[in-house]
Amino acid sequence: MATPLAIVAYLALFAVVAAAFLFANLVIGRLVRPNLPNQEKLEVYECGEPVIGSSFVQFDLRFYVVALLFIIFDVEVAFFFPWATVFGKAVQLSSPDMQVVAEMEETPVLTAQCVTRLEELGVVRPELAHFAGRQGRSPEAGVRDTARKIALTSLADIGAFFAVLLVGFAYVWKRGDLDWVRAVTSQKGDVVARAPPKASTPVARPAGSILST
Repeated sequence: MATPLAIVAYLALFAVVAAAFLFANLVIGRLVRPNLPNQEKLEVYECGEPVIGSSFVQFDLRFYVVALLFIIFDVEVAFFFPWATVFGKAVQLSSPDMQVVAEMEETPVLTAQCVTRLEELGVVRPELAHFAGRQGRSPEAGVRDTARKIALTSLADIGAFFAVLLVGFAYVWKRGDLDWVRAVTSQKGDVVARAPPKASTPVARPAGSILST
């Protein structure tokens, strides 16, 4: 396992390499790319089409509602990652495929990997004597039983957390916050007649524009 200082060093190295790569690409692009401004390039456009009307329009509030709901649930779901780390280590420690006790010449001791996993799970000073002598269990069974309890506790914690998320999701769904067009409760299920389509009018294109050809 890497030390905290090594992890910080790796992150700093990654940030430095990313910044250097970005700076190198900007410099190379500035030196290599052609600079040929003309009337077509200087025209104002929006999504490849000429702009019609003013760009200073009122933004629909529904976009903010959807973005706010996404941020709320996205941040909550981010808490699943540290839980998955703890749960995975506990399950790995309780698995019979992992060697827990190393048979030495005189007395058995915990393996280095087992001690590291127990310390990461919050067990203070994990020693073999701490898990031995309980209800006639072997030290190895005591370690696996402790890891199994940690896994079940973390599973119960994330179950309660996920239940709270589902209650919040059901609440906003019931309120209609997930509907793009919210209808009055008495009007739900009614068929709304659509207005007849209007005749399309030709859009004026700038003179000399490639879009008008």
